Amino acid sequence: MDLTLTLLALLTGVLAGGLFSFLQIPIPAPPELPGLMGIVGIYLGYKIVRWSGIGFDLLRALGVQ
Repeated sequence: MDLTLTLLALLTGVLAGGLFSFLQIPIPAPPELPGLMGIVGIYLGYKIVRWSGIGFDLLRALGVQ
């Protein structure tokens, strides 16, 4: 994982969040901890399945790819 890219992504998120707050518009993300943990759970589930090497290529099965 590239630390520089990660830090730039974090900085971009902080700036975007600050802009949303300054303009007094709702953020396009869960505003509460349970919603945020749901996003973290989705990410972890994705990584676990990729790490395990199992999966089904739905797009290929549908002929989209």
